[in-house]
Amino acid sequence: MIKRGHNTWEYLQLCHAEKCWGGNMWSTIVSYVPDWSIWIQAFLVFIIPIGITLSMRWINAAIKRGSFSRSKPSSISSKDISPAAKGQGEGTETGHYANIKLTEKYSINLTSVKESFGLNADVHIREFIIRGTNTRAAVIYTEGLVDQDLVDDHLITPLMFEGVPLLKQEGFLHPDNAHLLSAYLQDQLLPVSLVEETKSLQELAVGVLFGKNALLVDGLPGALLIGAHKIKTRGMNEPLSEGLLRGPRIGFTEQLSDNTGILRRYGSDQSLFIKKYEVGSRIKKDLAIAYIQDIADPNLVAEVCKRIEEMDMDSMLESGYVEQLIEDNTLSPFQQVLNTERPDRVMGALLEGRVAILLDGTPFVLIVPVTFSMLLQSPEDYYERWIPGTFLRVLRFMAAMLALLAPALYISFISFHPGLIPTKLVLTIIETRTGVPFPSIIEVLIMELSIEILREAGIRLPKPIAPAMGIVGGLIIGQAAVQAGIISQFLVIVVAVTAISSFTIPVYSAGLTLRILRFAAMFSAAVLGLFGVVMFFLLVCTHLARLSSFGVPYVAPAVPYHMNEWKDFVIRAPLNMMRMRPKMTNPIDDDRKK
Repeated sequence: MIKRGHNTWEYLQLCHAEKCWGGNMWSTIVSYVPDWSIWIQAFLVFIIPIGITLSMRWINAAIKRGSFSRSKPSSISSKDISPAAKGQGEGTETGHYANIKLTEKYSINLTSVKESFGLNADVHIREFIIRGTNTRAAVIYTEGLVDQDLVDDHLITPLMFEGVPLLKQEGFLHPDNAHLLSAYLQDQLLPVSLVEETKSLQELAVGVLFGKNALLVDGLPGALLIGAHKIKTRGMNEPLSEGLLRGPRIGFTEQLSDNTGILRRYGSDQSLFIKKYEVGSRIKKDLAIAYIQDIADPNLVAEVCKRIEEMDMDSMLESGYVEQLIEDNTLSPFQQVLNTERPDRVMGALLEGRVAILLDGTPFVLIVPVTFSMLLQSPEDYYERWIPGTFLRVLRFMAAMLALLAPALYISFISFHPGLIPTKLVLTIIETRTGVPFPSIIEVLIMELSIEILREAGIRLPKPIAPAMGIVGGLIIGQAAVQAGIISQFLVIVVAVTAISSFTIPVYSAGLTLRILRFAAMFSAAVLGLFGVVMFFLLVCTHLARLSSFGVPYVAPAVPYHMNEWKDFVIRAPLNMMRMRPKMTNPIDDDRKK
């Protein structure tokens, strides 16, 4: 006979056994066959890791082959492309104008300049005659990028009111003495610091659009590019994304020269080297790498320079472009390049043998190589005594684990393993979940997505109302959801602890990574319970163990194990005990004390 309590699958199995074999021995054997859901879970446990591994290998191989390259053959014919798109129209810096050379004929040069700038209304041309001569000249500049007073007082005034002395006019105007006129203008007549000659129309156009003044003089082959930059920048205020209670109240700005000056101010060391590059094939920007020559590994510096030189983009609008182009593994959710606005953090990294990358137009400086522990460390750890510094650091590691796994553990315990919860606590949870119509995974998704939406809205809203909106929105949504019976009160506590834990992570990008992985952990828990959470955590640990940043293991000094470097890992040892620099960066000078 069939006993009560069997599900449909077991009932059909037993009916078949009774019909074929009389239901004696075979019915007992079939009763011990696992339920179909157990078979599905076992299959998923086996197939999911294999599928992920094969997918990652295929994607990495495709990237190496260049299958995902942006440069794909176009189906548009050359007839459909306009001359301007080919670089042959007005206002372009490449193509037709790239091969034009400036001559000593003023009228020809001026015509070429006007054609190259086309209809750019912010480019101005001021024509005049040099005093004491009949020599025509013109100053070309871009409105808003130059110091107008400097142009008037140190460029136009000397030429229009002082001019060339009478004794030298005749010699300068001779065609064979054009170089003498150029030298006289640079050395004696123009009281400016930055002057360079050019005979390329493209160089002239790029220089003017970047904030320089161009001077055309009749009879002078080429032009003079005169530096007169005046770019409005904000003050060196405290970084908004990395607040500290104790530490310097200064941050980087959008001006590269200001940022390199800040580094020089913090590190008045002759070994601090700053090397500059020009990046961007169309919109060009200045990029600088900074390192301490007698500390940083030459191989590391060479690798950074190599990756920067290999970058191929038409523009680098922000340092995030550089970060994505030079990282080791583009498919990893974990960042392999650290970004910061704090000069003290950059200088501390340079003293450990790392390299900093600065880009003009952004206050975020990149640091390479990076390890996972750096994402959970704050400069304030070193400004406080070692006991509170260690306590805060351990607290951040615990908070990171909660931010990653707390909702997943809630789902696995409630849906699969309620027997592992203490009796009194499980009775309380059952009471709070009475009347909730959704399974735990839907319940958690509702709250987590609501929190993420509130967090994103708080970032985009104006600063005066963003904090109030976040607090009021969270209270209203949570209270209304509990009263409506959509979620349980215990889940509100779990989600609140998770959200607060994610706020403790000093680096915003690292917190964003944990928030994304949290959803993967929740789905793993919903499918396989606690086994899914363990499998997910092992996959993350395996990925971290294989990840590297510029040749440095991502989870160093844990893997590979270096006992001496644990003094600045999870704990922060006293400063007088941290005598040696980290071995992971292979510094030339590994002794902090001399």
